[in-house]
Amino acid sequence: MPKLKNLTPPPPERRKRRWLTALRNNFFTGLVVVAPIGMTLWLVWAVTGKIDGMVLPFIPETFNPKSYIGIDLRGIGVIIFLVFTVIIGWMTKGIMGKSLLNWGEDLVDRMPVVRSVYNGLKQLAETVFAQSETSFDKVCLVEYPRKGIWAVAFISTTTKGEVNQKIPVNEQMISVFLPTTPNPTSGFLLFVPQSDLIELDMSVGDAMKLVISAGLVYPTTKDEDQPLLPLDEPSK
Repeated sequence: MPKLKNLTPPPPERRKRRWLTALRNNFFTGLVVVAPIGMTLWLVWAVTGKIDGMVLPFIPETFNPKSYIGIDLRGIGVIIFLVFTVIIGWMTKGIMGKSLLNWGEDLVDRMPVVRSVYNGLKQLAETVFAQSETSFDKVCLVEYPRKGIWAVAFISTTTKGEVNQKIPVNEQMISVFLPTTPNPTSGFLLFVPQSDLIELDMSVGDAMKLVISAGLVYPTTKDEDQPLLPLDEPSK
C-alpha cells in the first residue's frame, strides 16, 4: 500500500519561524527593487534643487515664475541653465562669439592664479564632454602590475611623438588607461606594446560596472562549463 503523507500540521514554533523567514525574504526582495529607484529620485531631486539654488538668484524678479504663481517650482533653474548653455554654445560657433571667447581667454591668461585654474578646468571639460573619435571605445586586458596578473584597461589611442620614439620596442605602442577600484576616475596611464594587449568584446559601460563593483557585476552570463571556486567549506 502507498504510504500516506503526514497530514499533521507543523508545530506553532516552526510555523512562526517559516513566517518570519518569508517576511525577511520579501523585505530584502522589495529593498532591492525600491532602493535603486529611491536613490535615483533622491539624487535627481537634490541635484535639481542645487542647480535651482545657484541659478534662480541671478534671475530678475520680472522673469521669475515665483512672482506670478507664488510658489517655487523645482526644475525652473535647470531649464533656464539648459537654455542659457545652448544659446552660449550657438553664439560661440559664430565669428562674434569666437572673437569674444578669444578676448576673454587672453584676459584670463594675464591673471596668474586664475589662469592655472581656468586652463585646468577647460582641459577637464574638453576631455569629458568633447565628442571625438579619440575617446575610450575599446576595453582590453593588460598584465599589471606584473606578469601573470591581468587588469581591465581602456584603450586611449596609439602612442605618438617622442614617447613612441624613445621606447625601445620594435612595434607600435598603445596608450591605455588603467582605472582604479572603486573610483574609475583615477588610475594610471600605461604605454603597452600592441602585442601585449588582449582586446575584449564588452562595452566601456560594462567594463566600468565591472571595475566599480570590484568584480561583483559581470556583463555576460555565467559560463556553465566553468566550475565555481569553493569559497566556503561545505557543511557536513
